Amino acid sequence: MTPAEKEAVDAFRRDIVEPSMTSLVMIDFWAEWCGPCKALTPVLEKVAADYADKGVKLAKVDVDANQFIAAQFQVKSIPTVYAMFQGQLVADLTPARTESQLRTMLDQLLRQLPVQNEAAEAEAELEPLIAMGEQVLAEGDATRALSVFDQILEIAPENAAAAAGRARALVALGDAEAAEAALAAIPEDAAKTPEVERARAALALAKDVQPVADLSGLAARAAANPEDMDARYELAGGQMAAGDHDGAAATLLAMIQDERDWNESAARQRLLTLFEAVGLENPWVSAQRRKLSAILFG
Repeated sequence: MTPAEKEAVDAFRRDIVEPSMTSLVMIDFWAEWCGPCKALTPVLEKVAADYADKGVKLAKVDVDANQFIAAQFQVKSIPTVYAMFQGQLVADLTPARTESQLRTMLDQLLRQLPVQNEAAEAEAELEPLIAMGEQVLAEGDATRALSVFDQILEIAPENAAAAAGRARALVALGDAEAAEAALAAIPEDAAKTPEVERARAALALAKDVQPVADLSGLAARAAANPEDMDARYELAGGQMAAGDHDGAAATLLAMIQDERDWNESAARQRLLTLFEAVGLENPWVSAQRRKLSAILFG
């Protein structure tokens, strides 16, 4: 190995291999005369900037100035883009020529590799605070829950889980308009998370159900005339509005058992919305789903 080659190897180890011990490094083998390389550069730079807080770095290797390094990696044509983690090549990113393709490949790698990143660390720090807000909300103190989620969003304005929790607290406080605005402000890339979907379901449910002044009287009327499906449906809505999830589920399940297709399966749709609002991972929802399955497929 010549002194120049040794210097190139030392620089490669310092600038690329060592950072790859904790980060995912995209290695772009390029040359000044390469047109496709120049076309790809803006894509790589933009994605690297967007993924910086996820632990992704971009390193460029000029194959003319670093022929020895290029030969070691058996670079036959350019642009060639590899991903390195902990000193090992983990993927060939060369086929990704668009931003969307590159993001898809990086997302897959980041799910599989223990890459250290600021975003994950920040999210881990916020998890206990979000859990506290959820617990307070579950205990019925929506005002305090709203305060907790507001404080979290001051620290991390783009945290989707906190924004969704805040929207659900607003729903619980009866401010559907503010909840809708809060959900609309969530970035599009986070709008499909389970937390946001749950908040949307809670909002939809709040708009759909109405409090019933004489809930016991309505329950008696529905029990006296089971064929009055409208009364039973109104009863379920009143039970939901009162926070009686067990009663609402029982009413809706009985309606589905008696006439599952009534009003274009309205009872089942309302029950599914209730499941989403409570949270699909909640054990209560799992138990109610089993009851629904027994009715539909039993």
